[in-house]
Amino acid sequence: MGRNVLPGRWTFQIMEEYDETYWQPFRDLEKQVRTQLTAGVPHLFESELKEKRRTQGHPAHAARPREDV
Repeated sequence: MGRNVLPGRWTFQIMEEYDETYWQPFRDLEKQVRTQLTAGVPHLFESELKEKRRTQGHPAHAARPREDV
């Protein structure tokens, strides 16, 4: 059952406005910076850290998840 949680706005309208006016601009900025600094690769530092810390050949330290799971 819907209702106004803020004057004239149901929760879906609040979330849409938040996404369009606050969250999306930050997502766009992050993507622009990532493109400039890492050629668009997300989580580059974490990926490099994982590769540095994993034990070669250890089944629980695979570089990528198994395809057959």
